[in-house]
Amino acid sequence: MRHLAQYNIARARAPLTDPLLLDFVSAIAHLNEIAEQAPGFIWRLKDENGASSSYVRAHDDERMLVNLSVWDSIESLRSYAYAPAHLQIFRRRAEWFEPHTGPSLVLWWIDAGHLPTVEEAEGRLAQLSAEGPGPAAFHFQRPFAGS
Repeated sequence: MRHLAQYNIARARAPLTDPLLLDFVSAIAHLNEIAEQAPGFIWRLKDENGASSSYVRAHDDERMLVNLSVWDSIESLRSYAYAPAHLQIFRRRAEWFEPHTGPSLVLWWIDAGHLPTVEEAEGRLAQLSAEGPGPAAFHFQRPFAGS
């Protein structure tokens, strides 16, 4: 059985403690709760205290935020990502995050039971950037079936 791994990055316009990001930071816990209750959700990266992966320092730049999760299907992830609660926050991303020149989201299939690492996810994002969408690294607009 295969599951779908999802990784996205964004560089905040300010540190998470800055008032500019107050609405975003205030929404994180609620969005994670909705994700965890969504049909098809399997796992998400958390910091050492169990908080959002936004607090995981995967880069030297403290303003570079990461999100890593696992879903049972692309349809499950799509349903969550395009649900009203998530879209309401997603539509405001330009207020909180700097424009990104390359891909900021990558999807790939993993074996059920495997929990991807940030290093693995960074490799998939780099592969998508270098090669474009393919079976090993893709996005919503060019999905590939899990085999």
